[in-house]
Amino acid sequence: MITAYQPDISPLGPLWLSALVGMLPLATVFVTLGLLKWKAHYAGLTGLAVAVLVAVLAYHMPVAHALNSGVMGMVFGLFPIMWIVFNAIVLYQITVVSGRFEDLRAVFDLISDDPRVQAIVIAFCFGGLMEALAGFGAPVAITGVMLMAVGFSSLRAATVVLLANTAPVAFGAIGTPILTAGRLTHIDPAVIGAYVGHQTPIVAFFVPLFICFLTDGRRGVKQVWPLALVTGLAFGVSQWISATYISMELTDIISSLCGLAVVVLMLRFWKPQGRDEARASLREEYERERADMTDAERAESEPATERGDRPALTAGRIGMALFPYLLVIAFFSVAKLVPAASAALTATDLKIPWPGLDGQILTAAGKPSASTVYTFGWLSSPGTILLICAVVVALVYRVPASKFFGEYTHNAHKMRFSFLTVASVLGLAYVMNLSGQTITIGTWIAGTGAAFAFLSPILGWLGTAVTGSDTSANALFATLQQAAAQEIGIDPTLLVAANTSGGVVGKMISPQNLTIAATAVGLLGRESEILRRVIWWSLGLLVLMCLLVGLQSTPVLSWMLP
Repeated sequence: MITAYQPDISPLGPLWLSALVGMLPLATVFVTLGLLKWKAHYAGLTGLAVAVLVAVLAYHMPVAHALNSGVMGMVFGLFPIMWIVFNAIVLYQITVVSGRFEDLRAVFDLISDDPRVQAIVIAFCFGGLMEALAGFGAPVAITGVMLMAVGFSSLRAATVVLLANTAPVAFGAIGTPILTAGRLTHIDPAVIGAYVGHQTPIVAFFVPLFICFLTDGRRGVKQVWPLALVTGLAFGVSQWISATYISMELTDIISSLCGLAVVVLMLRFWKPQGRDEARASLREEYERERADMTDAERAESEPATERGDRPALTAGRIGMALFPYLLVIAFFSVAKLVPAASAALTATDLKIPWPGLDGQILTAAGKPSASTVYTFGWLSSPGTILLICAVVVALVYRVPASKFFGEYTHNAHKMRFSFLTVASVLGLAYVMNLSGQTITIGTWIAGTGAAFAFLSPILGWLGTAVTGSDTSANALFATLQQAAAQEIGIDPTLLVAANTSGGVVGKMISPQNLTIAATAVGLLGRESEILRRVIWWSLGLLVLMCLLVGLQSTPVLSWMLP
């Protein structure tokens, strides 16, 4: 008879020592990726190997269980995670081969032909809408290639979209991270959402300004700050109001549309200066980047086409250019917001108790782990919905079947190392979670007493950095945050919300998301460069969130809470 494995939170004696050893797999990934500049799939596989060694040698997890946990995580990384990203990129490629994507760039020019404004519209507003409906990396993949289409270099496009994919994350995929936290803690998700809605708008307010800086440096901030601040304010205020008074699930949809509406309205009365200089600077950088690329990288990176004279856009051409994205919005709105449709789709999910793990892995509390049941959402997955959209778009655009399948196979081959990277990172996450490494780290940080209120967002940040998902970060740490808050006499809802809010600023440094961004813009293998560009933004925003939550636990800012 096989004895079920129950992790020991402190297998090496002192909790701090066990936590430091438990951090080794994650440290391995970031050191090999960020400092040693290894390719992401090598870093991910090395981190996975270290996670297995730590699980077996330090946490005394049976070798078979450790290896099997890694396999289950790798399967989850391929489906649904990379299934979503892969079909998002295929959808984009269909618009390219059809010749319609150039019209989409012209549509953005109708709003503004200033690349700094376009970055806010595409990465922040449109990306927020995609996060609301799809999540799981799709916004990064789609908006990354869209920024390249309006003239951004690959590296700058990846950096901008990763930073932009912060504030909407907490309410992404129709509030899935918050719903997960509510289910685990038995706190009303609407109440958790209201608390989060009094934290993340602070980040949202500044993100458009940061996008201006990443797009055009200090000049961009100096010339575009009025629009950036008004957009951030509109997004943040509408996020605050929606999460508190309207609907937690619809928060990102409402705030993204409000942000976009404010941009369009303000541009009727005010235009930023320096458009030509910004475009010239981006074009120069784009050409310099192309010159430094290898032939393989150039082949995988779509060049920005020249802005020559184009026929005037008609209403029909505008509609056709916007059709794929309107279709995505329509499909996801029905799938997520219409109860009958949502129930019908999820009813097709297959719940698969993972062989060799289900019933054999316990939590630290001694209960059977719920993470050993694999859900195969073959129809309800956002990736499948994106595939259906891609097929419909190909039919409407009259793309031959040979071209469609050609794009499918070409992108599958191009993304092979992305598949391996994300699979290995999720394998690492599953080994760390099921062996107890992650809960050890969280318990150690939670043992800081009253000061924990200032540190609680770090757990969400860490969980999202490891797994690439704010939902997974809540699954890991929401109950720990609740227990720690009760122990030190702080409102549990505040710290559960802090876990969610901390996760939003950790997503940009997740190896999974770095790989998605690199794949989308044709920089596969250069994830370390992207990481070095975004890590300081992530850490800076984390400090801001820690101070905010810490002060919200005191009379200084407690008035901010619902």
